[in-house]
Amino acid sequence: MTSEIFTALTASALIFGLLAKLWLNLRQQRFVTARRGAVPEAFAGQIDLPAHQKAADYLCAQSRLNRADLVLGAILFLVLTWGGLLAWLNHFWEAQFSSTLWRGAVLIASVALLSMLLDLPLAAYRSFSLEARFGFNRMTPKLFCQDLLKNTLLAILLGLPFLLLILWLMTAAGNFWWFYAWLVLAGFNLLMMVIYPLWIAPWFNRFTPLAPGEARERIEQLLKRGNFSARAIFVMDGSRRSTHGNAYFTGFGKSRRIVFFDTLLERLTPPQIEAVLAHELGHFHHRHIIKRIALIFVFSLAFFALLGHLMYAPWFFAALGVGAENTGDAALALLLFTLVVPLFAFFFTPLFSHLSRRDEFQADAYAVRMSSATALVEALVKLYRDNASTLTPDPLYSRFYDSHPPASERVARLLSADPASASASRSDADTPLHAV
Repeated sequence: MTSEIFTALTASALIFGLLAKLWLNLRQQRFVTARRGAVPEAFAGQIDLPAHQKAADYLCAQSRLNRADLVLGAILFLVLTWGGLLAWLNHFWEAQFSSTLWRGAVLIASVALLSMLLDLPLAAYRSFSLEARFGFNRMTPKLFCQDLLKNTLLAILLGLPFLLLILWLMTAAGNFWWFYAWLVLAGFNLLMMVIYPLWIAPWFNRFTPLAPGEARERIEQLLKRGNFSARAIFVMDGSRRSTHGNAYFTGFGKSRRIVFFDTLLERLTPPQIEAVLAHELGHFHHRHIIKRIALIFVFSLAFFALLGHLMYAPWFFAALGVGAENTGDAALALLLFTLVVPLFAFFFTPLFSHLSRRDEFQADAYAVRMSSATALVEALVKLYRDNASTLTPDPLYSRFYDSHPPASERVARLLSADPASASASRSDADTPLHAV
């Protein structure tokens, strides 16, 4: 391939991808706005009009911010590559460091710092303006700065040694460096799955054991029915930063644990908490987590193999504005590859979204078998309402991006999987939702 052809391909991917993202974003906003005036019939007895309109307005505000983020990202790509900033930074740090290894690490760190500084105003606006306007933000400026400092320290303490090792392998491990680098990446990811819940997460949040009571009893009985073992069940003080609720599994092996946001426990009844957990257990029952990890490892191996080829391709460097004379430069190759891959990976987004929605349906079906479809539906509706999630997403946007099925489709599937619950729900005249 020539540098001219790859330049044309990259420019086409950048322009088409940006236009497609902006078009889908605007399409979603217009679709939701057009349906702002009425709650979908299936949810009429569960979510009132003001809550539905708040969700529409929240989505529109997020859409506007996301468009700014997309444009800013495209500008940064242009400035770094064809604008010459990356080449200039490389020459600057070459004059400061005699060590190729440290020059490469500082070069990558400077680009990461630049990206973080550009993202910082949008992140601050998201928390202190957008989220605050809709009543979700509880982040203080002090906590915001503390989080920023802690993440920076983690990047230095964990990310820098990892980066130095990868750069060293790229220059010293021969033609198959990419395989050794992949092994290091796989090992690092597995290590993070172990140490994150034990040492990193507690640095940001407080975790306390779930107190005895009906919710804990239901959870323990559910774990027994599902033959699932977890070392502990914790409540996280998510309310320090936001009113959004969530729950998740984390850890690997003996460090595995279940975590509930305190905001989630405040909103849901014990049967609903059990149903939400049953859904999460469904992912483990169907081995979705293991499959996703395996898929990530397969793709990362393919990416490293491709990078191993591109690192010695003069046209790759010349096409992206850093000059063919830098062929073989590990840091530049890694940076350019990291910048370019998302442009082409964007076109696979619908496939991965489809696979994720399939997994969600399977986890829901497992939850119906292990718990209650009605309780899960009630929990989901509460979460849709309290998190201001739209009930009327644009179908095309949803198929392209959404990792979870649309609310109406998901609820209908849940109730159809449990005829007894659906029948009982239809007899309740005060809950039109259950007539889906």
